[in-house]
Amino acid sequence: MTLPSLRTALYSTHLALGARMVPFGGWDMPVQYSSILAEVKAVRTAVGLFDVSHMGRLYISGPRATQFLDWVLTGSASSLRAGRARYCFICNERGGVIDDTIFYRLAEDQYLLVPNAGNRPAVLAWFQDWIGRRFPGGVTIQDRTQSTGLLALQGPGAAQALDQVCRLDGGDAPSTLRAFAWGRGKLAGKAVFMGRTGYTGEDGFELVTEAADAEFLWRTLQDQGALPCGLGARDVLRLEAGLPLHSHEIDPETTPIQAGLERFVRPEGEFAGAPVLRRQQSEGVARKLVGLTLPGRSAPRAGYPILEGGQPVGAVTSGSYSPTLDTSIAMGYVLVRCATPGQTLEVDIRGRAAAAQVVPLPFYTRPRRRPEPA
Repeated sequence: MTLPSLRTALYSTHLALGARMVPFGGWDMPVQYSSILAEVKAVRTAVGLFDVSHMGRLYISGPRATQFLDWVLTGSASSLRAGRARYCFICNERGGVIDDTIFYRLAEDQYLLVPNAGNRPAVLAWFQDWIGRRFPGGVTIQDRTQSTGLLALQGPGAAQALDQVCRLDGGDAPSTLRAFAWGRGKLAGKAVFMGRTGYTGEDGFELVTEAADAEFLWRTLQDQGALPCGLGARDVLRLEAGLPLHSHEIDPETTPIQAGLERFVRPEGEFAGAPVLRRQQSEGVARKLVGLTLPGRSAPRAGYPILEGGQPVGAVTSGSYSPTLDTSIAMGYVLVRCATPGQTLEVDIRGRAAAAQVVPLPFYTRPRRRPEPA
């Protein structure tokens, strides 16, 4: 039996704006409003606004919360200062990725962890299993996904737009937050938790609010010039930035080492999957994730074979036309001998072998911008 999709607090707002809605990760979500190209351009040049309330909000606390997170995450919770955030992985005992996540240290024994929408049930089950096995009575998890909203304000104009309507507790502007830091404040009089984080490769903020306030805050940010953006633009933006998507570049059978993301796996300490990951780090892997560029707009799609001299050596995991770079781009896994930047391979696009060049990731890096004069 198929369960009905969940809806965020902004569902009716998306319909009123003419969004095209699609099922995604167990939720009804907007895939686009005007056009994906226009929405990508807004985030790269100005400011875009996303409803990402389908992502989980898990509040983890208790006297053993830090020890627990040190066990279930590849990134260290014990070394993370309150007021900061960290990106890492939740791995199974084979080193495969159950999910990737950002977690925030709120206080000594209090954290906020954000799992992906479709993975939230699996993450909760994995966490509860380990709490019962290793940390009984020492950890509490509160799932506030459906009682809160999560907005992402992204783009070079995000800080300026947010500064116009928001102040941190204490009076500072949100633009004073460093990357991967968080603060609490008021946005147009409504309480918000804001992290200087995102999934687009641009500067920006992710804002947690009470579900009842989400529509008001969305309208407020729209009034500051933020363009509503959907999942279609979000996928192109994250691909341009070389960011992984679960069930594409990472999954329970694929490790962070294979994905070239070993920098998010701490080299010391014990945690779930550590023996496998350490072995891969020392011995190497058979396949690696690479970036590919192809001329024109014949975008490769997930599952398309990657060839060397007509012989299969891998497969595409994500692909799209990049409006920012005006070329087609893709990520995919290939045999290690085919992973050298500059190497020429082919992608089988519906029976046609299209030349592709291996390139370093990410495809796009945002330019360094000088601070505005005071």
